[in-house]
Amino acid sequence: MTQRTIAALLAVPLVVALLVAAARHPLPYVTYEPGLTVDVLGTDGGKEIVEIDGEQTYREDGELRMTTVFVSRPNADVSLFEVMKGWLSDEDAVYPYEAVYEVGTTDEENEAEGAVDMVTSQDAATAVALTELGYDVEPAVEVLLVTEGTPAEGRLRVRDVFLEADGVEIEEPQDLVDVVKAAEPGEPVTFRVLRKGEERTVEVVPEEVDGRPQVGVRLGTGFTFPFEVSVNVDPQIGGPSAGLMFSLAIYDTLTPGSLTGEAIVAGSGTIDPEGNVGPIGGIQQKIVGARDAGAALFLVPPDNCADALGAPADDMELVRAETMHDAVEAIETWVADPDTEDLPGCDEN
Repeated sequence: MTQRTIAALLAVPLVVALLVAAARHPLPYVTYEPGLTVDVLGTDGGKEIVEIDGEQTYREDGELRMTTVFVSRPNADVSLFEVMKGWLSDEDAVYPYEAVYEVGTTDEENEAEGAVDMVTSQDAATAVALTELGYDVEPAVEVLLVTEGTPAEGRLRVRDVFLEADGVEIEEPQDLVDVVKAAEPGEPVTFRVLRKGEERTVEVVPEEVDGRPQVGVRLGTGFTFPFEVSVNVDPQIGGPSAGLMFSLAIYDTLTPGSLTGEAIVAGSGTIDPEGNVGPIGGIQQKIVGARDAGAALFLVPPDNCADALGAPADDMELVRAETMHDAVEAIETWVADPDTEDLPGCDEN
């Protein structure tokens, strides 16, 4: 046996050990994979996902599927093998950690932000759908999040709409902040809130945090609606990217007939109170998920069109949706003639 052969034999275990160590060492990347899709016109656990109380509803065939992405969690140990798999796959994706999460973000903080985004998204979707149908919708200050262990826990609830605080009419979040700041130490603030269509009076004693009296709620823009609309999705699904699909599902539930013509339509996109569709993350993975769920048409936010064209969509139609109104018109046009060339395509950007 030559000296070179002996050296090679001794080097093999070292190379293997280095490869194993590199594979196990966490890397600063985030992986994206196609997630589940949910028919928001359907049920979850026997409960309608879109529930409407106080107005006529219409339950027809057809599906409107919101799409999701499996994203590695903050501070997850992403290995070299996982990164390589994402790079080599035409369905997965890999991004630098700081492009997705702020350094130091915890699972709890990420979940809280996702929950806030989901509430905001559902409320905006409801407002847009009802406005499209001609209902009056008024903006209001509401609770987006109640922090555990704070005075508000067990007293205020998510989606409570503030009407008054200590007799002061609440028109914007700063009005409520000013009332809480002016409260005497140890004395309760009396809130008059609207909860599921009923007015309630709630007393909360603020506590001092970082030198300021607080009750422990995240405030945001909500709305008062002419009747109750609830969107019931798994609380583990967070974020704002299903806003467009929520608005379409509410619109379809309140109108006779099937918006989708009994076909499967999927999509993604944030929605603002004016009905504009905004960009989302993981568009290519969402298109793959919709394709695998049997969707025939996918609604794409305008700013995601370039990336959407690179997704393996197969025969699924990709339609650019600038607004919720545009999305309704595009679906109706497609249902009337699936072979139409009049749909706004992503390649027109």
